Amino acid sequence: MRRLRWITTALAGLAALALAAQAAEDYPARPVRIVVGFGPGATIDVTARILAPKLGQTFNQQFVVENKTGAGSNLAADFVAHAPKDGYTLLVGTIANTINAAMAQKMNHDFEKDFAPIALVATVPNILVVHPSTGVRSVDDLIKLARAKPDGLSYGSSGAGSALHLSAELFKFMTATKMVHVPYAGSNQAVADLLTGRVQVMFSPASTVLPHVQEGKLIALASTQLKRASVAPDLPTMEEAGLKGFDTSVWSGLMAPAGTPPDIIDKLARAINEALKSRDVIEPLQKQGIDVLGGTPKEFADYVRSETAKWSRVVAAAGMKQ
Repeated sequence: MRRLRWITTALAGLAALALAAQAAEDYPARPVRIVVGFGPGATIDVTARILAPKLGQTFNQQFVVENKTGAGSNLAADFVAHAPKDGYTLLVGTIANTINAAMAQKMNHDFEKDFAPIALVATVPNILVVHPSTGVRSVDDLIKLARAKPDGLSYGSSGAGSALHLSAELFKFMTATKMVHVPYAGSNQAVADLLTGRVQVMFSPASTVLPHVQEGKLIALASTQLKRASVAPDLPTMEEAGLKGFDTSVWSGLMAPAGTPPDIIDKLARAINEALKSRDVIEPLQKQGIDVLGGTPKEFADYVRSETAKWSRVVAAAGMKQ
């Protein structure tokens, strides 16, 4: 009797494996949803809408972008975490998700455990800029001034807990400096006050501040990704300026609910990496100041773990743990 039960269980397992293999082979047999946690026109949304048609061409199937905004992308993540594990509902995971996890916000998901990373897609460099009145012309100048005048400089951000806020907190943490945080409702409002000198320092998306830098209204000190930004190739990175490992670029990548068949994850990863080599994807992204990334599911998973750990240290140092 036990032997019969064992054989029945084994056969059921083999049947399930066969069905999963067939599902992966046929995938996608219907439209795929790509869920974005930010509104239409946001950089993350633009990235998804440039990539989606290319994936559609590859698979001869629709890849439809849907916006589910709220709670700094938590609502979108909650939705996808509890979606069927079949590869037909994907999330554009971002730096915001790892920051939310680091801040221990109340969520109905565990960002590291409830998602299967597929591939990093793109990154938007932030740029460290200062008002000309500071007299600062390099990252080293800023560090020296901030140390000489603790809390004598103020920095703007797009809101408490935002990527721009945490960029400055990471800078303070790594340089043992003190500056006053002035949060705004968005980066545009913060830049407006930076231009008048009401705040003196800011980490900002490159596309927002580069026109002002070119007009001489702001001074750019460094970009915040490990590679030089394609929109500002002459600008050193923070690492080149002496802050080893400093990386606060606004990254994004596609993820599926944990438990999605590995064959489907690998199939999507190969398609994404091929798409990121296409001019149809690279050129429109670069016009928006967005650089392509790519890589394997494992590399993306490792990156998510390192990002969560990094922001956890920064949040703890800043006393922001909720």
